[in-house]
Amino acid sequence: MLRIGKVESYIHEKLEKEKLHFVLLDPDDVSPETAGKLAKMSEELGVDAIMVGGSTGAEGEILDEVVKSIKESSSLPVILFPGSHGGVSKYADAIFFMSLLNSRNPFFITGAQALGAFTVKRYGIEPIPMAYLIVEPGETVGWVSDAKPIPRHKPKIAAAYALAGQYMGMRLVYLEAGSGAPEHVPNDMIKAVKAVIDVPLIVGGGIRSYEDAKEVAQSGADIIVTGTAIEKAGSLEEARKRLERIIKGVKEVKP
Repeated sequence: MLRIGKVESYIHEKLEKEKLHFVLLDPDDVSPETAGKLAKMSEELGVDAIMVGGSTGAEGEILDEVVKSIKESSSLPVILFPGSHGGVSKYADAIFFMSLLNSRNPFFITGAQALGAFTVKRYGIEPIPMAYLIVEPGETVGWVSDAKPIPRHKPKIAAAYALAGQYMGMRLVYLEAGSGAPEHVPNDMIKAVKAVIDVPLIVGGGIRSYEDAKEVAQSGADIIVTGTAIEKAGSLEEARKRLERIIKGVKEVKP
C-alpha cells in the first residue's frame, strides 16, 4: 500500500482546521523570476501550497527553473501538476499522480502514468494519487487530453466518476473547468460530488473573485485552486489584490 507522505499529511492536517487555497503556476506563462515573486507573495498572504504545471510546454529545463525559483523564494510545498509524463521535476516536493478518468484516450488514463512512474520513483518525489475530471468547457486541457467533458447540467455523472475514482484508490478528486474558463464548476455539481466521496475535493478553473471562491468553498470544495487570475493580473500589485480577495473567500468558509 502506498504510504501517505509528508505533503499529503500536511494537506490532511490543515484540512482539519480550514479550507485550503493552492496557487497554480504554469511555466509556459510565467518566468522563473516571476514565479519566485508570486510564490513569496502567496506565502505572505496565506496560500497553502504552490502547484506547478500546465497543458503545454511545462516540462524540461523551464519546469526545473520555475520549481527551483519557487523553492528558493518560499517554504510552501511545491506540488507538480503534470500535463503528461514529461511534467516531472526532481526539485519538487510532491506530484499529483493523476488519472484523467473521462479522457477518450487511454494515454491520459494510464499511459502517461506508466511512462512517468519510474522517473517519479528515481527522483524520490512524493506521489499523491488523484482522480482528475474535466468539466465543460474544459478549455485547453480538455482539448489536449481528448477529454469527454462532463456536461455542466449533469452533476450525477461527475459524482459517479468521482466515487469510482475513490473506489479505485485515488486519495483526491479534482473537478476542473479548465484554465481561464468563463465560469467555475457548477455549485450543484460540487455538492453532488462532495456528498458521495470521503476523500478531499479540489476544484479549479474559472475562479476569479472573492464571491467565486466563497461559493465554491461553501458548495463543498476542500481545496480551491486559482492560476490564470493571478498569472494574468498584469502586475504584482494587482495579483496581490486579487489573491487577497480570493483567499478571504476561501478562509471565511469553515470546514
